[in-house]
Amino acid sequence: MNKTMCGIIRSCLTQDIKYHVMIEISIKKIWEILEIQYLIKGMENQLHLKRNLYRFQMKKGIPIGEHMINYMKLLVDLANLDVVIKDGDNALNLLSSLPNEDYETIVLTLINGKQSLNYNEVSSALVNHELRRKDKDPLIVHRQKC
Repeated sequence: MNKTMCGIIRSCLTQDIKYHVMIEISIKKIWEILEIQYLIKGMENQLHLKRNLYRFQMKKGIPIGEHMINYMKLLVDLANLDVVIKDGDNALNLLSSLPNEDYETIVLTLINGKQSLNYNEVSSALVNHELRRKDKDPLIVHRQKC
């Protein structure tokens, strides 16, 4: 049973993380190693994650949905370290991660005349914007798949 559970846990890990626990045969030991490596709530981890958050930029050719999932992963990692980022700051960080050439108009539209932003409203507007772009230009879908 223990061996089976260890195998299940390993199958859920990415390749680079899996190597840290490959030889372990105890669920408790695997958990302790993962906890020490990835859930330490120290300043070093906070600094690393905040740097990733503030330097986060959309990669060319990926859909906005995938970009937002990657952004949300950063926010979840920070929340796991008990770092609280205001909703409006989350929205501004997301908008600032977008390339100007493709998103400048929608970004300006979303911030124009507002005193604060709501992350859910911004993310919904971005998804809708991408859907409208795909409807207008079917080549966008093809370029993103390549």
